[in-house]
Amino acid sequence: MRAAVELPFDEGLRTERALFLQCLDSPQRAGLIHAFFAERETAKIPELKQARPRRLERVGVIGGGTMGAGIAVALLDAGLPVVMVEQDDAALARGRQRVEHVYDLLVGKNRMSADERGARLARLTGATDYAALGDADLVIEAVFEDMDVKQAVFTQLDRVVRPDAVLATNTSYLDVDRIAQATRDPGRVLGLHFFSPANIMKLLEVVVGRDTAADTVATGFELARRLRKIAVRAGVCDGFIGNRILAVHRQAADMMMEDGASPYDIDAAVRDFGYPMGPYQMVDLAGGDIGWATRKRRAATRDPALRYVQIPDRLCERGWFGQKTGRGFYLYPDGARHGTPDPEVLAIIDAERQRAGVAPRAFSAEDIQRRYLAAMINEAANVLREGIALRPSDIDMVFLSGYGFPRHRGGPMHYADRVGLANVLADIRAYAKEDPAFWKPSPLLIELAESGRDFASLNQAA
Repeated sequence: MRAAVELPFDEGLRTERALFLQCLDSPQRAGLIHAFFAERETAKIPELKQARPRRLERVGVIGGGTMGAGIAVALLDAGLPVVMVEQDDAALARGRQRVEHVYDLLVGKNRMSADERGARLARLTGATDYAALGDADLVIEAVFEDMDVKQAVFTQLDRVVRPDAVLATNTSYLDVDRIAQATRDPGRVLGLHFFSPANIMKLLEVVVGRDTAADTVATGFELARRLRKIAVRAGVCDGFIGNRILAVHRQAADMMMEDGASPYDIDAAVRDFGYPMGPYQMVDLAGGDIGWATRKRRAATRDPALRYVQIPDRLCERGWFGQKTGRGFYLYPDGARHGTPDPEVLAIIDAERQRAGVAPRAFSAEDIQRRYLAAMINEAANVLREGIALRPSDIDMVFLSGYGFPRHRGGPMHYADRVGLANVLADIRAYAKEDPAFWKPSPLLIELAESGRDFASLNQAA
């Protein structure tokens, strides 16, 4: 535009053409084009070729907490009647208030009329008895992340809902197959892993269990379509696609933190790469207690050869869970949404380094980015090799739509192809010299790198 104003017209056109060709040849353009087509590939799953969705006109939600309320809002926004079930009247009232609060904010910002708010809330009913779900076509469980609790819920649901109704768990990590075993018909059970806030985040992992029927999976994808979400098919493992990979690159970040990089350095480097926030800002936003509960659950089965960084546990032991408690890795005075660095956290980190016998060293922003991304790419290759994800582009969509990976970089698998799988593998092998237990190159990454192939070649094969 500047050239068109300041230069003769023909010269301005030549400048525009040259700049356009520069954009056309840029990695950002390639990343965005990849993201566009990857989003459309996610719906190409075997179950949609085999079956049609079941009826989907009335939905039940078990739990009115932050996640349950967010799911209820997403369903109401799609025009679906919702029955919310809670354990008592007080909990039910709190759940309804959470839903109302979302709509009150929209009305206050002139993004919704009071009449529309009323119409959506009119589709929401509440109950403290599972019998209210007798005519539901789909029931989504969003209770506490505990296997015994979830199995108890599904045992009750199995007794009261119609035999053809779909039962979904919103678990983030737990074994969907074990949850399904609490019912007489595991074929109607699947995972619908929403991301918080559920009424805003675009990603929905549709988790397919060992016995999940094809029409049950098709119903999950149909729900995602109605909710205008991006559905990605995932297999059963601890954390499915996104959270399984997240746990590994968070571990890489924690090791860098103990080795000398501050959480604030790590967050800044990840933001510089293009993320909207760094891993420790994300922990504070989601709540540190969630990851703490998962770490405690996994403690008995943790590989003793793997290094375990205790710094996040020290914060949680103090009740510092992030924004909701006013402090986590950052301080949030007076309910602030943006945190400020906390000298006490740095003192805790120093004490933990001394306890672990670690002599801190410096990390550049590039060092942080390379380790963080190498851990992500390596575990993503394992997820792909095990069939948890159908194709590399599905992993890209999980990270683009659920975890803040910069869209112009196309996702971790596309990014790895651009950097070169041989280069990623070389980094991992270099890091393995200091920690061979954590930095184990994925067999798939080795196979592709050494044969000169890339992840994109597996998209074409899927």
